[in-house]
Amino acid sequence: MENIEEPSPLRISPTVRALSSALRGKRDNAPDTGRENGDRMFPEPEKLWFKESSAKNLRNRDFLSPTTMLNTLYADGQVPPAVMSRVLTLRGSGVLPVAGGEVMGEGLRLRVDRAAAFRAVLAGGTTEYLKPSSQKQGGVVLNCPALHPKPNTPTPDTLTLGQLRTVLLADHMGALLRQQGFAVSYCPTLPEDSDIITFLRALGIDWPTAPANWTNEEREEKIQKALENSPYSQRETERGGRTRGEGGRKAEEGDNEAVLRVNLKQVFQEEGLLGYDPSLGTCTVPRDSVSHLAQLDLATADCTVAMATTLHVTSCQDEFRQQQIAVLWRASGAPHTQRHLVCGPVKTPGSHLTAAQYLQLRRGQMKEASEMKYGDQVEGQTWDDIIRVMTSATVRFELLSTVHTSPVTLDVQREGGVSTKGPRGGVFVMYNCARLHTLFDSYERGVEKGLYPEIPEGSQLDFSALKEEGEWLLLFNYLIPFSELLDQSGQALDCEGGGARVSIKTEQICKFLVSLSKDFSSYYNRVHVLGEPLPHLFNQMFCRLYLLRALRELYHSALDTLNLPPIRQL
Repeated sequence: MENIEEPSPLRISPTVRALSSALRGKRDNAPDTGRENGDRMFPEPEKLWFKESSAKNLRNRDFLSPTTMLNTLYADGQVPPAVMSRVLTLRGSGVLPVAGGEVMGEGLRLRVDRAAAFRAVLAGGTTEYLKPSSQKQGGVVLNCPALHPKPNTPTPDTLTLGQLRTVLLADHMGALLRQQGFAVSYCPTLPEDSDIITFLRALGIDWPTAPANWTNEEREEKIQKALENSPYSQRETERGGRTRGEGGRKAEEGDNEAVLRVNLKQVFQEEGLLGYDPSLGTCTVPRDSVSHLAQLDLATADCTVAMATTLHVTSCQDEFRQQQIAVLWRASGAPHTQRHLVCGPVKTPGSHLTAAQYLQLRRGQMKEASEMKYGDQVEGQTWDDIIRVMTSATVRFELLSTVHTSPVTLDVQREGGVSTKGPRGGVFVMYNCARLHTLFDSYERGVEKGLYPEIPEGSQLDFSALKEEGEWLLLFNYLIPFSELLDQSGQALDCEGGGARVSIKTEQICKFLVSLSKDFSSYYNRVHVLGEPLPHLFNQMFCRLYLLRALRELYHSALDTLNLPPIRQL
């Protein structure tokens, strides 16, 4: 029997590459940079075509090769007929089907065969569009210095908003990297009955725990000995009356104390570690640093991959100390690759709140806003759960929607409140996710009443009925590109060199969800999806239900990366 190859999911990047190849023709065999043919330079492929995204431009075109690019490739920007034919008949794995194109004043405008694209994405099942396009191998240890004992386990009342941002970021990164196939471990392990664990669970964060009486002393002793035997270490004796350096006790008069010091500068110079602060010198090794290293040793041992990358997610205020810890770990003999994801500060003009106070404020505002909108029905366990999730969503979007290196400024004035209306981050996203669930609940009730038939197989539908501009925008800007958006989170970890710091676009999922919610809300308010129960209207209704069902799953997949469960009713 002949094997029928499954069609590849449509992707933006392969489409742009294929269009560039078609436009450049045989020149594509030349090296990708600095192409010359006589006096003419040929641009890199990713600059030849641009995907449109605004509703205004999508009325006329889906991809554009600007006039400046055409002038670079061809005399007077005139695209030869053979080249135009090659572009218009483009086919290939993952390539969006082309419907037509023309050269206008702004360049070569290309239109996608939208009905074919809707059919390919929706009728074939959207599973491949809701996950990374490829699975990676490897392990990542996400270390959150804010949660390490110094010397006591932090509490919600000692945790700053900047430190809370790093914890939420580590949690988000863990979910993203797991989706990509990485084995993920978290550091440090926390006492299971501690207040900080209760606080983290209220935010939907599942952090590793151990019994309250658990100790890591054996590993601490191992690390201590490794540091003592390190070629970068030196032992000094301090006499009574002097202080033992960082975190040490004051020696009694007449005592002789052996103090361990490590030359950090020598470590990163001889080990070839790039990007570390040149002011790192010789430092004393306090007990809490040894405990920190032992926790790292435990987390890497728990990781199922032999050589895991350790990602230290830290605030800018703690970056210097975390670099000390990282270099100390290397001095102890740890071979693991270490990167630093550094977060900017969180500012609250006019007030100072701990993480506990901030969460309490937002929870109170969320409850008050819900009571104003829904009245007396806001009571019982169901509403308690809804308010908890909505509060977590508010906090996550407030702290994660900004580029991680930039500061976040929060409005924490009590009279500001949390709105349940308008594009206000997490609340707005969760509200629109709930609208999709309500829509399908309404459809199911219509089926039970005999108003609507069951949704048929996608192969039986004519997707050319999806003509509303908002429908194409939702498919082209959100459903098709989502898997490539997920791919980006792990790419920075693959980069060799580049220094200690790593820059990851951690804000993209939040921004994606807010943008999706704005466009979906605009479409939903404009289009009556569940129309009159008339047979000649059913095809269009079913096509729209296919699209919105895919959007509902898109919401679920994106919210999974934030460890937020979807709200199914409001």
